[in-house]
Amino acid sequence: MAWISLILAGLFEMFGVVMINKLHKNRNWQALVLLILGFGASFILLAYSMKTLPMGTAYAIWTGIGASGGAILGMVLYGESKNWKRLVFIGMVLGAAVGLKLVS
Repeated sequence: MAWISLILAGLFEMFGVVMINKLHKNRNWQALVLLILGFGASFILLAYSMKTLPMGTAYAIWTGIGASGGAILGMVLYGESKNWKRLVFIGMVLGAAVGLKLVS
């Protein structure tokens, strides 16, 4: 269950990052509320997963999901560069997260 909550925490972090971008583009209270809820859910789920998983592993995977997911969402939703080099490094981040899971 800790791994599921950790993955969900990473997904909520991605959602929060998208809401930061939305709030930056058009200042409205809905985006602010969704940003707070997204990051709030992310932190709560991360804290829950850290009751079972080692802190270093949980934090590394949480940030890896958020960072790579944010970059992918930037490419898909906001037309950011889809350069093959960016994709290679995103793959490396995700590969490292999988590697941490395998050794934990």
